[in-house]
Amino acid sequence: MTTTEEPLAYAERRGAVSVVTLNRPERLNAWTNELEDRYFELLDEAEADPEVRAIVVTGAGRGFCAGADMAELQRIGSAGDAGEERPKRERPRWYPLSLRKPLIGAINGAAAGLGFVEALYFDVRFSTPEAKFTTSFARRGLIAEYGVAWLLPRLVGPARAADLLLSGRVVRGAEAYEMGLVNRVVERDRLLGEAVAYAEELATWCSPTSMSVMKQQLSEAFEVDFETAARRAEVLMEESFGRADAAEGVASYLEGREPGFRPLSG
Repeated sequence: MTTTEEPLAYAERRGAVSVVTLNRPERLNAWTNELEDRYFELLDEAEADPEVRAIVVTGAGRGFCAGADMAELQRIGSAGDAGEERPKRERPRWYPLSLRKPLIGAINGAAAGLGFVEALYFDVRFSTPEAKFTTSFARRGLIAEYGVAWLLPRLVGPARAADLLLSGRVVRGAEAYEMGLVNRVVERDRLLGEAVAYAEELATWCSPTSMSVMKQQLSEAFEVDFETAARRAEVLMEESFGRADAAEGVASYLEGREPGFRPLSG
């Protein structure tokens, strides 16, 4: 009997939103190199499609992503002990941070270790009350991986970041919301629907170019003082006045209709 293997991740369109699902439910969507490759391919497709204006990412089954697959971690550890070279990835693991389109997480369950890091790469995070967040690195003899020590303090503050990294303790959705780790907490049966509705609102009412530029501003502002950021904003503001989106934004508001903003170019 022939069986069709399920894809490691898949995407489905909901209007102008691409919903990407990590799909190893029997392993709580534990991360492998193959899953990463497929996930990044789907992000590439969404980024390149002019009809897609926002991306929502979730996990199949009970978990979002339980971290690196233990079998793979064990293999990497053995390779490290033997002095063998690990295979090089085509793109850095923080590749999702480079997307120009809004990336929204619908975190439906455990986000542990590498899954926790992937959650930090989203622009906006929705979570269930029961979702479990844990860095877990210290409890596996590892360190703060893939930029988490840079991102986490900027979300929750240095003291809370130190707590989460050093202890590896589990934080559930309500506490994650209180500390600023997630933006909204939604019951499980409404989680994906509300995350998609938020993405659809961005896709309908917000200029793709404006959102792309603002994502860049948010990233760059971490590294500069206020005056530098403000002066850079003045330059970007002048550029925005020269785009068709600025005229369309005003006209659609005055006419009481949805704007017809242009898709991202290039």
